[in-house]
Amino acid sequence: MTDVLAPLAYMHGQPTQSGQIKHSPDDFYVSETLGFTPSGAGEHFLVRIKKRGENTRYVANELAKACGVPSRQVSWAGLKDRHAVTEQWFSVQLPGKADPDLNEFVATHPGVLSIEATARHHQKLRPGDLIGNDFVLQIRALANPSALVPRLEAIATQGVPNYFGEQRFGREGNNLDAARAWGRGERKVKDKSKRSFYLSAARSLLFNHVVSARLEAGCFSQTLAGDLCVDDADQLVACNQAGVEGMRITAPLTGDNALPTTDSAQQFEQAVLDKEPDLLAVIRNNRMRHDRREIRLLPKNMTWELDADSLCVRFSLPAGAFATTVMRELISPQEQGEQDAHTDQ
Repeated sequence: MTDVLAPLAYMHGQPTQSGQIKHSPDDFYVSETLGFTPSGAGEHFLVRIKKRGENTRYVANELAKACGVPSRQVSWAGLKDRHAVTEQWFSVQLPGKADPDLNEFVATHPGVLSIEATARHHQKLRPGDLIGNDFVLQIRALANPSALVPRLEAIATQGVPNYFGEQRFGREGNNLDAARAWGRGERKVKDKSKRSFYLSAARSLLFNHVVSARLEAGCFSQTLAGDLCVDDADQLVACNQAGVEGMRITAPLTGDNALPTTDSAQQFEQAVLDKEPDLLAVIRNNRMRHDRREIRLLPKNMTWELDADSLCVRFSLPAGAFATTVMRELISPQEQGEQDAHTDQ
């Protein structure tokens, strides 16, 4: 199996203990948080669904049937992994219609466990409406769970590299293969969703490589001259001094324009990006807008419980961050269940 993350550097050293992640869907629980409170009125019916072993798109399509509307009238704030128990919001556009009775929908879909909440809102759900996810992860078949406590403490206080997870790259990294072929001019991609997946995979891999290179170069926790950092108001600010600690340093989500960093930071980033000319070509040929992403991911409210051969970990992450990236710094997975490519968690 291709592991796109295998070459990337670790922040806390490569884990020496292995364990089973996602032995069953019940071992991976995700609950999403929206960035707003539903208004209570409007043509969009919001429903929070708890589901097990079902992907987001399938449930959305089945929900559309239950509500008697086309699938295009159902939207969501974030995709969720199928091999998990998840709670997420959907919105259904129902102008002039009463709230639907979803009892039969739940009864006839074993993967839909329950309807957790409903509400009305004046707008449909969009990806930007999701601000974070809460996770409860069970890791099994551990030889010595108590030996993981120092790592857990380090992750809770220092964070982990904010890598994009395997889900972003497709099965066996096939989205990257397609993106490189596209960049070399060996294939044309007309399907809009595939174009989006391939471009996302290309930018995500380049970001991961820059973060990994900073770890290897010893400049993950210290600034380079010309870095762009995030201030307390969540705004990008230039840092012209090298060696400053405690800054929220960013790395590029590469676009078709020049890197906005300067001095040593720009030289460092460009040297890493230049190692992937095919991915750079596909990004530049499709007029992608440059963006930035923090290189450190700090889980919030992280707690854990130990058992004889297992570990239960709870934490919260912002939208776009990956729980599997946190677990990568903790253990080497023995076995991992199926995942949906393109999920952002």
